[in-house]
This record gives sequence, structure tokens and C-alpha cells, in this order.
Amino acid sequence: MSLVELIAQADERGLAASGLACLDRCVPLLGGDDEVLRPLWANLADGGEAGEWGGLLDKARAQLGVGDVVRAEDAEDEAALLVRRMLAAAPGVRSAAEARVWADGCSVASLQIHRLLDPAEDDAASIDSRRAGSTDGMSPLVAAELRRQITVLELFAEHGTGGLRRALEVSTEGRRVLRAVVSRRARLA
Repeated sequence: MSLVELIAQADERGLAASGLACLDRCVPLLGGDDEVLRPLWANLADGGEAGEWGGLLDKARAQLGVGDVVRAEDAEDEAALLVRRMLAAAPGVRSAAEARVWADGCSVASLQIHRLLDPAEDDAASIDSRRAGSTDGMSPLVAAELRRQITVLELFAEHGTGGLRRALEVSTEGRRVLRAVVSRRARLA
């Protein structure tokens, strides 16, 4: 199943986890520590109150210095701007309709961030073809991010909140990879 199909079929928690995982993997671009989004992850577990999502989100935004409106001139580079926009666009209410729009947007933004940071060329004209299942000529960093996005959605589809721990592990792995890429780019600059 393509990433687009998985997003279309996901439930509210799966969608929230998908968007959160994309954001979590990209937090190194904002200089955030590994724990800043942990309360939002915990909110997705059984017993997590959907009504608390907005307050936890506001706290994460404050810790990462992201306001509700993010302008291009405020960002240090395009990749960091995309991360700031992902966080700014996160819905204050954890509902399926809003989470679907956010998860879809985060998916596109995260793949674009990985494409911007990958030194290898990606042959696709757009990220949309990658999300629909076309993987020919895909750059390694983008391919790995696409696999992670699919894995998170499949974990929630198959296991519900039982897939939360594994989804967090997948996200942590991706965050380490992106942190290494960012560090390498800084050394070469």
C-alpha cells in the first residue's frame, strides 16, 4: 500500500502519530532536544486524553521557539522553515479530520526536508510521486524517510496503540540519522 493510501485509511491516533513522527525526526533542525515531543507521544498511549493534546502542543512550541505564524524571513534555511511550519500547523485538537490534514502535510514536508539535505540526487520531479509509490531513482535519505513514514502508519494500523513504542523507536532512529546529516553538513560548510 502506498503512503497516500495508508494516510487515507489511518485512524485519529495513527494520523497524529504519523505527523508527530515526521516532526520528531526533524527536530534536530530546530536545535530541540530528544525529549521535547515526548509528552505528545505519551498522549497517544491508551489513557492519553485527547483534550490535553493542545496544551502539550503549546508547551512544545514554546520550548522550540515556534509561534503560530512562521514567515520565510524568520527562518535560517528552507529545511528549518519547513519544520517550523509543521509544528505551527499541528492541530490544537486531536481529531481525525484535522490530524489527517496535518499528517499529510507533515509527510510532504518531511520528505522535502530529507530531499533538501540529501547530497544524492532524487530523480523524481515531485515528492508526490514518491508518496504514491514510485521509488525508481530515489535518493537514499528520502527512501529511508519514506520507509519510516510507512512503518509508523503500518504499526498503528496493525497494532493500534500497541505499536506506539515501536513507532517511537523508528522515529528516534530517523532523528539520529538526520542529526548526523546536519552535523556533517555543518562540518563541510
